[in-house]
Amino acid sequence: MANTSARTLRLLSLLQTHRYWPGTELAGRLGVSARTLRRDVDRLRELGYPVEANRGVDGGYQLAAGAALPPLVIDDEEAVALVLGLQAAAQNAVEGMAESSVRALAKVVRVMPARLRRRVEALHEVTVPVRWGDGEGPAVDPSALTTVALACRNEERLLFGYRAADGTRTERHAEPHRLVPLGRRWYLVAYDLDRADWRSFRLDRLSSPEATGDRFRPRELPAADAAALVRAGLENLPRPHRVEVLVDAPAAAVRQRIGRWCRVEALDGPRCRVELTTDDLNWAVTAVGMAGADFQVVGPPEMVEKAREWGARLSRAARAGAGTRPGT
Repeated sequence: MANTSARTLRLLSLLQTHRYWPGTELAGRLGVSARTLRRDVDRLRELGYPVEANRGVDGGYQLAAGAALPPLVIDDEEAVALVLGLQAAAQNAVEGMAESSVRALAKVVRVMPARLRRRVEALHEVTVPVRWGDGEGPAVDPSALTTVALACRNEERLLFGYRAADGTRTERHAEPHRLVPLGRRWYLVAYDLDRADWRSFRLDRLSSPEATGDRFRPRELPAADAAALVRAGLENLPRPHRVEVLVDAPAAAVRQRIGRWCRVEALDGPRCRVELTTDDLNWAVTAVGMAGADFQVVGPPEMVEKAREWGARLSRAARAGAGTRPGT
């Protein structure tokens, strides 16, 4: 019985990783016969998981949206609340929250019935989000984010419209690889089939993504990881400000706190050099401040002035706060 239960969980996990599994391949992964696979699929259906089967020589299985969510997991109200919460968390700046939220969001939406998806869409349309900071950060459509995330997970080709920095609009056909949250933006790393090369696409400039149903074999990424490819592309873009700062803290600690936004280089002693490019020096001061240590601005001069401006503002706030009694 223990082996059967473990195999059933393994089957469910495999069905959640791909849109469609050929029966022979799925049975091979589990190390069982086709007949045993059919019994395991029936067991999942009894538990409420919507598993569809295509019969014939090339038949297979896929986890589809069902009439109800699997029992003993979450009810309808909890499912709607969960998706809305994950959509908000997907745009959160907290370390690790965005990536985890997108993965969870893709799994939930994959099996969510249409009636619940309509409720989520209706609630999203009448909700006004409160944005951190100056409110000018680019907005990403959560439904587009989910569509792209599913295509990455399912290794399924995408069609989408894309608006370049100069406003030019094109239609793209690509093999999606990974989603990368970097700074205040989301990027899709994908192999552009029309240009026969790797590209990173800003999701706030991407429109009407549609999975084609065509599966592909993942190509080798020409970088250490997807984030490195995005950073390399951004460094080649013209930027108003290239910031260099010396931080009085070990590189490992600084890299853990703000390494997703910048390059951190270890120096002699407990110091490191931080380099980043940005079009907003206010954001640069905030990012460096999150390193949690004293720092010295090397350049540019505009960054020195901006840090001085922030320092004076914070000093005034501290003096004003010191003269205020608790509860007044």
